[in-house]
Amino acid sequence: MGFRSEEMCLAQLFLQSGSAYDCISELGEMGLVEFRDLNPSVSSFQRRFVSEIKRCEEMERILGYLLREIRKANLAVPEAEIPPVAPAPKNVLEIMEQLQRLEVELSEVAKNKEKLQRNLLELTEYTHMLRITHTFMHSRSRHEALGPQYEEFPSLETESVTGCTSMQRLGAKLGFISGLIQRVKVEAFERMLWRVCKGYTILSYAEVDESLADLDTGEINKNVVFLISFWGDQIGQKVQKICDCYHCHLYPHPETDEERADVMDSLRTRIHDLQNVLHRTEDYLKQVLHKASESAHSWVLQVKKMKAIYHILNLCSFDVTNKCLIAEVWCPVSDLANLRRTLEEGSRKGDATVPSFVNRIPSSDTPPTLLRSNKFTSGFQSIVEAYGVGDYREASPAPYTIITFPFLFAVMFGDLGHGSVMTLFALWMVLTEKDHKRRRPGNQVWTTFFDGRYIILMMGLFSIYTGLIYNDCFSKSLNIFGSAWSVKAMFTKQEWTNETLQTNALLTLDPNVSGVFSGPYPLGIDPIWNMAVNRLTFLNSYKMKMSVIIGVIHMSFGVVLSVFNHLHFRQKFKIYLLFLPELLFLLCLFGYLVFMIFYKWLAFSVRDSQLAPSILIHFINMFLMQESATTPLYPGQIGLQVFLVVVALLSVPVLLFGRPLYLYWLHHGGKSLGVHRVCLCSCGYERVRRVSEEDLSPSVVHDEEEGLSDSGGPREVKFDFGDVFLHQAIHTIEYCLGCVSNTASYLRLWALSLAHAQLSEVLWAMVMRLGLRMSSRLGVLFLVPVFSVFALLTISILLVMEGLSAFLHALRLHWVEFQNKFYSGTGVKFAPFDFSLLPSVFEQDGLL
Repeated sequence: MGFRSEEMCLAQLFLQSGSAYDCISELGEMGLVEFRDLNPSVSSFQRRFVSEIKRCEEMERILGYLLREIRKANLAVPEAEIPPVAPAPKNVLEIMEQLQRLEVELSEVAKNKEKLQRNLLELTEYTHMLRITHTFMHSRSRHEALGPQYEEFPSLETESVTGCTSMQRLGAKLGFISGLIQRVKVEAFERMLWRVCKGYTILSYAEVDESLADLDTGEINKNVVFLISFWGDQIGQKVQKICDCYHCHLYPHPETDEERADVMDSLRTRIHDLQNVLHRTEDYLKQVLHKASESAHSWVLQVKKMKAIYHILNLCSFDVTNKCLIAEVWCPVSDLANLRRTLEEGSRKGDATVPSFVNRIPSSDTPPTLLRSNKFTSGFQSIVEAYGVGDYREASPAPYTIITFPFLFAVMFGDLGHGSVMTLFALWMVLTEKDHKRRRPGNQVWTTFFDGRYIILMMGLFSIYTGLIYNDCFSKSLNIFGSAWSVKAMFTKQEWTNETLQTNALLTLDPNVSGVFSGPYPLGIDPIWNMAVNRLTFLNSYKMKMSVIIGVIHMSFGVVLSVFNHLHFRQKFKIYLLFLPELLFLLCLFGYLVFMIFYKWLAFSVRDSQLAPSILIHFINMFLMQESATTPLYPGQIGLQVFLVVVALLSVPVLLFGRPLYLYWLHHGGKSLGVHRVCLCSCGYERVRRVSEEDLSPSVVHDEEEGLSDSGGPREVKFDFGDVFLHQAIHTIEYCLGCVSNTASYLRLWALSLAHAQLSEVLWAMVMRLGLRMSSRLGVLFLVPVFSVFALLTISILLVMEGLSAFLHALRLHWVEFQNKFYSGTGVKFAPFDFSLLPSVFEQDGLL
């Protein structure tokens, strides 16, 4: 990771038609360049290689079908040990034919399997129907044997002379309809039968013990076997239509027991044969899918690379002879040699008679921003880029963020115990990162934690450090070096007696008494403060002053970093008209506040601490330019404060009018200060150092590296004094007010640190102390659930919730209070053509 982005250049690639595919393939493997679109006015459907892209999309469709079938079969798709390169154009048709044959074979086998499963399901349902309806018929036979007290159709009266019903006289015959229906539809089905058939049907039903799958939806449903008895064909037609409306599965009902037995025997034989055939079909399908899964990942990578190559070729333009492709790329200057070697390798693989070559060309466009990072710095670089990608060659805050971000987090999160837990968790992720990368879990929350493992590790280590400074470990202090305060001296010097102990609930140690206070604690805060009643008052003062000191130093460092931008872009006038007024305004006011804090700490000892004046009162009186009623901090304080306020006030008009007036004078023929035009390189690439876009006018785009205009000379600059003055006025107001608000914003360090400490203390007092106070033998057993609850609340509240809160506040301090002092973040990130960075639709869908 560098302190500013790498130097970029615009280059033209001349690719021979025969080797262009191989050259682009080699560039995709290396990830060196970012291509520009030379055909912006041509739609994607009218470009030269649109048919090849459609072929790749067809192969992607087949691969998607293949991967879904592999996923259904619960087979793993092994990754290739060596990622395959993009296939040669002559091998594309072979891969296409292989995938098409595999698709046809799989679709036929899948259709046969589905047909067999459907037939097996129908036969199984038919078997259940025959078995259950057989019990219906036997129960009816028993009812008929009871004699005249049971009537099948009570609404049909029997004539005494003929001995037959009125329906039988009309020629109607008893019919049966049987089948299966889903359990949730039974009640509505029964009501519909009663209303439509006027009671001339009898419905008997029973639930099937076995749950059956619906092949259309794939759901497992409970089904019910029903048997409907009815008189006459007309009623039968109505019943048939009702069954069709409710999607019932109807099966023929045998009339005799002998016929039922024959059908049952035939069904058993057919089910057994179907199961054997289905098992063989599934085995064959698994063999085909297993063989396909071995090559599926390689096919996916090859098709992805091939499609990406043709997309890049569509960005290129042809020369007048149609024998050479011309491409324009952004490339880091340090990688130009690698780019030439890559083109040579591509030309060799493509058997080109004329090698491809690269030519560096001038450009007035702003290059993209490239900041290289590794697995340790990538997380911190992401934090910076979430605010905005830096401008080209602008100073990057990422190297400093590696230290300042975890430190500010630790100031708010400082606890030795909590920092140790966080460090161990991050260390575990770091040590097992290879296994986690290989598994690639789909949990987005876990992926976020894993990607920030080095950030968490640094935050944990800094939290351990600040925890030692605060002497805080799970709200308890560690007495490592022994307290510097002694109670014994109060008795030996006759300050306290036994009567004093009996008559006073609270006692104060007097450090003025010899032997009571032997000196400062070697590291951090003395552990005796953990027992003191005024501990919170002491920590309030300490952490509030510490927050102001850290905030002013952090902001001043941000202002100082802007000097490196001014010097690099050769804009020395900004040092005098921007940097110095900003730094003077900040240091004369809030830098003086830090000075008063340190002076008060050093100038007043224990003996005269009662005479120490309030810094806040003195700071307020400084703005009012009046003498304080309290004792001054040092001789000549009033004069110095008036001088600092005057300097700060004089910095404002310089900041407001300095740059607009200088640019106005410069535009009208004045001698430039820090504006250079330097002609470099004999190859025609001209570097022009000019005033940047924000220096002249927002309507004119400038860069610190700028080429020639179309006419061959420098472009005419349009200057608008009103726009420049308006932008500078906004910047001045924002900076001056921001110095006040940003300094107050750093007090969040104090607030969150106290909140974290108090939450930790409350959790210990309300949970852990209960288990430690039990003195019986059961106390050890009771301590186990108490510790479990304490650990759960500590992790969920103090580590996760409080950690996230401190993380967000540290993020805000870097984005708003630190980075806006020197970092604009309005650049465009360098996006190289790299196969490893290309997204895969199959990974997004969870198929890989």
